[in-house]
Amino acid sequence: MEENNQNVNEFTIEGRNAVIEAFRSGKPIDRVYVLDGCQDGPILTIKREARKQDTLIKYVAKERLDQMSETGKHQGVVACAAAYEYADIEDMFKLAEQKGEAPFLFLLDNIEDPHNLGAIIRTANLAGAHGVIIPKNRAVGLTATVARTSAGALNYTPVARVTNLAATIEDLKKRGLWFVCADMDGTRMYDLNLKGAIGLVIGNEGEGVGRLVKEKCDMIASIPMKGNIDSLNASVAAGVLAYEIVRQRLL
Repeated sequence: MEENNQNVNEFTIEGRNAVIEAFRSGKPIDRVYVLDGCQDGPILTIKREARKQDTLIKYVAKERLDQMSETGKHQGVVACAAAYEYADIEDMFKLAEQKGEAPFLFLLDNIEDPHNLGAIIRTANLAGAHGVIIPKNRAVGLTATVARTSAGALNYTPVARVTNLAATIEDLKKRGLWFVCADMDGTRMYDLNLKGAIGLVIGNEGEGVGRLVKEKCDMIASIPMKGNIDSLNASVAAGVLAYEIVRQRLL
C-alpha cells in the first residue's frame, strides 16, 4: 500500500542531485521512484547507488511523480527516506542480554500497510520483544505514518531490514532461536511450547506467511476463533500470539 502525498512529504527527497547526495551521505532510503524510460547519466547514477544499497526502485509515470512532488521540480526522480534509522539484528541480541532475557523477536513477512506495521511495532514494544525484522522488498519501511502509528515505540524497539527473511531465520536458528508462525491450519497456540529464545513470524494482510518462510518455521500456531469471519487483521494476530508468548514466559 502506497502512502498518500501528505504523509510522505516530510521524508521525500526530490531532484537528481539531491537524491544522489542522499544516497552518498548514507541516509537510509526506503525506495526511489524513477520516471519510466528515463536513462540519462544522473538517473543511471541514482539507479547504481540504489542497487548498491539494495533500495527498491519503482518505475512510474510522470503523473505519479507530479503527484508525489512538493516542489514541482522532481526532475524525474523522487526518493522516500526512512523516518527512523534501521538497526542491526546484533542490537536486538545486545538488548536481550542487557535485560537478562531470552531473545524475543518479531519477523514480518511482507507487511504492506503502514498502519499495521506501526501497530505491530507498538505491540512488540509492549510485549517486551527485543526487535522487529522486516524485508527490504515488497513491504512498507519506516515511513512517517509507521512512526506515528507506533506511538513512540520506534524510539525503544529496534527495527532491522533484511534482504531474505528465510535466510535470516536459518541464521538465527544457529543462534538458538525457535520460530513460530501464525496460520489458520496450525496447532492451537495454547498447545505449543513458546518459551525460550523465540521468533514470532507474522504474514501479510492478504496471503499470510509465504511458503518459503513458513517451511523454515519450527511451529505453526493457530489462534482459536469463534466468530463468523475467518481471519484476524495482521496486527491483531501479532498481538494475540505475542501475549501468549508473554504468558508462557511469565510462568
